[in-house]
Amino acid sequence: MKTALVTGGSRGIGRAIALRLARDGFRVAVNYARDEAAAEEVVGLIGKDGGSAFAVQADLGEGSQALAERMKDETDVLDVLVNNAGIGMSRRIGEETPEAYDRLFEVNVKGLFFLTQQLLPLIPDGGRIVNITSGVARIAFPEGIAYAMTKGAVQVFTLALAKELGPRGITVNNVAPGIIDTDTNAGWLRGDPQAQAYAASRHALNRIGHVDEIANAVAFVASPEASFITGSTIDATGGGNL
Repeated sequence: MKTALVTGGSRGIGRAIALRLARDGFRVAVNYARDEAAAEEVVGLIGKDGGSAFAVQADLGEGSQALAERMKDETDVLDVLVNNAGIGMSRRIGEETPEAYDRLFEVNVKGLFFLTQQLLPLIPDGGRIVNITSGVARIAFPEGIAYAMTKGAVQVFTLALAKELGPRGITVNNVAPGIIDTDTNAGWLRGDPQAQAYAASRHALNRIGHVDEIANAVAFVASPEASFITGSTIDATGGGNL
């Protein structure tokens, strides 16, 4: 059985990805930062459906070494790495603080970078790395400038790593969601018809995205069918800001 690690796999998009990869036959490592109950719920759902999974705690903002070591204890081979964990804050440049800026880059960029570095020895030829970025990396997004910068950094990381790992048949791709109905967005989105209409209007499809739609895109680039796609961004924004 092949193994996949989904960082931030206990909630939202990460949860949907973990469930989808398990249905595709992967043994899934469900990483979480603090919500152990949510992670164990995902593991339980996978087991109930006949799959295999385990939860692993690590906050990438506090260092990736512990997660890498746990994965090395659990498996000799990591077929798919999904770098999904991330945090987002909506602040304009005049409102940003050094502390919040540093935290964004620690989790979204530094944690992702060094976790990938430490796990590369486990990834076999023909393996897959999928980074969750954002549609805001291709538009002007002044209301969340530092967050958008972190996703831009990840896209550059993807390009360089795809070039380096290409000779081994390891593909490295981004999946860039648009505005998705998740717990993270619930505070400003759910229960507010005006906010929902605004969010839908940003997408050419005139609706808000669903977590399963992002999971489907990840499942594709993690599959053998995507063996000749690397260094690319799968735009899963519903035609955001076209």
